[in-house]
Formats: sequence, structure tokens, C-alpha cells
Amino acid sequence: MRNEMKSKKVRLGISVGDVNGIGLEVVMKAFSDSRIFDLCTPVVYASSSYAMAYQKEVGIKNFRFNFVKPDAKIASNRANLINCWDEEVNLSVGEETKDGGTYALKSLSAAVEALKKGEVDALVTAPINKHNIQSEEFNFPGHTEYLAKEFDGGDALMFMVADSLRIGVVTGHISIAEVASAISEEKILKKVAQMEMSLKRDFKIRKPKIAVLGLNPHSGDKGVIGKEDEEVVAPAIKKAFDEGKLVYGPYSADSFFASDTFLQFDAVLAMYHDQGLIPFKTMSFNRGVNFTAGLSVVRTSPDHGTAYDLAGKNEAQESSFREAVYTACKVFKNRMEYALLNQNPLKTQPVVSKKWQTKSKKS
Repeated sequence: MRNEMKSKKVRLGISVGDVNGIGLEVVMKAFSDSRIFDLCTPVVYASSSYAMAYQKEVGIKNFRFNFVKPDAKIASNRANLINCWDEEVNLSVGEETKDGGTYALKSLSAAVEALKKGEVDALVTAPINKHNIQSEEFNFPGHTEYLAKEFDGGDALMFMVADSLRIGVVTGHISIAEVASAISEEKILKKVAQMEMSLKRDFKIRKPKIAVLGLNPHSGDKGVIGKEDEEVVAPAIKKAFDEGKLVYGPYSADSFFASDTFLQFDAVLAMYHDQGLIPFKTMSFNRGVNFTAGLSVVRTSPDHGTAYDLAGKNEAQESSFREAVYTACKVFKNRMEYALLNQNPLKTQPVVSKKWQTKSKKS
């Protein structure tokens, strides 16, 4: 059974993000290398006419999508594209437009629907523009919150991963002014639990060791610079540790990464977005992956944005998107193996047929 899981090709649903950004470019470049089809079968949700016009505009050669009609059979060794809109869309590569957000949402909605139906196994999302995608259907600060509502209705964990560097955040896409009031002992404990489960299930780390950063400079200096670390963060860490989790801190964020202390841990939990993502992107930009932990489904994304300044110039690097593909496949297979290893053995015992039982009694 494990050998079957290792050899299984993962069907990846892919949303193209803002159609005027670099999403389609990095998708095309990542799947230009046919060796990736040994690992996965990509299914891109976009428009065939737009994709061809975009490709010509950007100047990408030696690449062709396999255009597939809805409900038709996809090719296992090609980058498949399913039309999720038929209308003509103006090509405005490198510009922020209303259409850029409208059709980013059409692509995302189609990929999410396919994931819900089991037509794909996991989801990789190219970058959206969080401003122009806002609408009645999408009233969220980002992918993470949207997907949490679509699949589980809870609070997912933004988990940035690059090799052994893994950083999650307690608060995600909220303003700095709201951070302190949004942090509570309960919220920290929930994020620690999500992170520990993800490390076990998604990354095959049996007994993960987690570091927690303090909120204030120098983790509050024993209450001199704010009392949140002493009254909220530290008690949450102690409670998690008392429950059997290997959780330590709070560590002063300004020196934690500079001193290489992070190398002693399997993951780091930061208090807010920039506290975690600035060191992460500094150390791993163009190879880091944004993974949404705590969901019932697997979703990854590259660690960059729409990059309008690069769009249309054929200069975008596809390495982070490719790593997002690899991570999605790896996590999906790890989850399958985890589920198999944690099945109830009483439910998985082979059933002895009545016919065999009868023969045994006679003998």
C-alpha cells in the first residue's frame, strides 16, 4: 500500500491568480520541464484563448497546454487547462485592473469546486491582488481566510516552509494596530496545536519541537515593555508544554534568527505577519512556500505576489511556484500515509468470509 502511495501521481488543481500578474508565466515555466509530470498531473483553471494571448505577449516558447473540455479526460503527462470562462478578456499584463481580480476569482472558484468534488487532490494557487479581487463573493484579506471558510469554516494557520525552515503566525492579514488585542492564550494554544499536528501529519516529524516568539521587543523585558508576553504568551507556552508538547519561549524576535537559534527547532510560531515573514523571505525568497495548515485539504502557494513590475517581461522566476508544486505533492502523500498508519487496527482487520468459517468448522 505504501509503495502505491509513493508512486501515485497527484492531481493538482491550479488557480492562475491575477491574470495580469506573473501567475500564468510561472505556471508555464514550471511545467515546461516534462520531468515534473512523473510526480503530478496539473489541471489549470483559466481560459485557453487568454492563456495563448498571454503566452505570446510574454514570449514564452517551447510550451503548450493540453486544452481539455470540462468533464473530459485529462492527460497524465501534460499540463492540462480547463476553460472556466469563455468571454474575451483584455490583455493588460503588468497592470492592476478590475478584470485582473474578476478572473482571478473565477479561476480560484473553479479550482476550489474541483477540489471539493474530488476531481483534483490538492490545490496550488498563484498570487492574487488582495485589492482588486474584493467583491461580494470574495470579502477576505487573502487566500488563507477564503479557503478556511470554503472548507472548514475555522481559523487556518499560515505556515511558511522552505526545507527545514518553517514559520507560522498567530495573527495573519490584520493591521499592526489590531495585533495585540487579537492575541490571546486560547489563540496561541490553537495555533500551537495546528502547527504540531501539521508537523506530524504533513512533514512526518514524530515529536516536533516548536519555538514561540514574543510579541514585544525583548519579549517585554519582564513587563517593562508591555505585559502581553508575561501575562498571555508565556502562560500559553507553559500550558502547551504541560500538555506534552515540546514548546519553548517566548524568544526575543530581534535576535532569534540572527543567532541561528531557530536551527534547534522544527518550526517557529511568530505573533504577527511581518515578524515571521520578514526573516522567512530574507532567508528563502524564490524558494519558499506558503502552506495553509489546519485545513482538511492541501493548499500551497509561492511566497511572492503578483509582481506587476515583472509581468510581461519574461523575467519572473518560477522556482517558488515549482517548490509549491513539490510541497503540495509531498504533503498530500504524507497525509495519505499518516491516515493509513493511524487507522483503527480493529477496523482494518481482514474479514473472514462465512464460507471459510464453515469449512474451518467442518475440518
